[in-house]
Amino acid sequence: MGKGQMAGIDADQCAQSGENPFVRVDRPEGEALATLILAHGAGAPMDSPFMQDMAVRLVARGIAVVRFEFAYMAERRATGRKRPPNPQAQLLERWREVYAEVRQQTAGRLAIGGKSMGGRMATLLADELAADALICLGYPFYAAGKPEKPRVAHLAAIQTPTLIIQGERDALGDRDSVAAYDLAPAIRLEWLAAADHDLKPLKRSGLTHQQHLDAAADAIAAFLAEVSG
Repeated sequence: MGKGQMAGIDADQCAQSGENPFVRVDRPEGEALATLILAHGAGAPMDSPFMQDMAVRLVARGIAVVRFEFAYMAERRATGRKRPPNPQAQLLERWREVYAEVRQQTAGRLAIGGKSMGGRMATLLADELAADALICLGYPFYAAGKPEKPRVAHLAAIQTPTLIIQGERDALGDRDSVAAYDLAPAIRLEWLAAADHDLKPLKRSGLTHQQHLDAAADAIAAFLAEVSG
């Protein structure tokens, strides 16, 4: 994606190049409430069912959504071979590149965030980038099976208005575990009943995944409207 190319990408179109792999932009009709750059998680691409479902819901609520892929995921798309995530420094640099380009071409409020790992990388950069807001869907408060090693030190000082939407039984940060963490006043937690890391509830809860995705999209739209006010 070369300089200026994003301006020519219409809704539901994609751009790809060897230097800056794969970006997708989805826009609502009319003026957007805000733009949200949404990064994928460690194991699924930017057009996974979860990412696609969230983008559709957010666009329906007046939010423009920009999705992109980290280099390892773009390589997997090209070769079909699974690759582990790039080192953190490379993930963060990719985030900086995408943010700088989107910021240059976007009027109005610009939020960043993502699913799991994509959201965690965004938390490390939100203050540096002076993003208007930060959205995390299923934040990985600790690696799978390692609750004794939380990834929360930086969350105590974050200043960017932040919304974390978390399942109550998320294996990477359930409600009881997260209650013990020191989180900055800028962080708002939205808990989804009986939901896992993908915001999917237990069947016996009587709730559906679609209901939780709708609730997540409603919460994001309300939060972005609040910080935009």
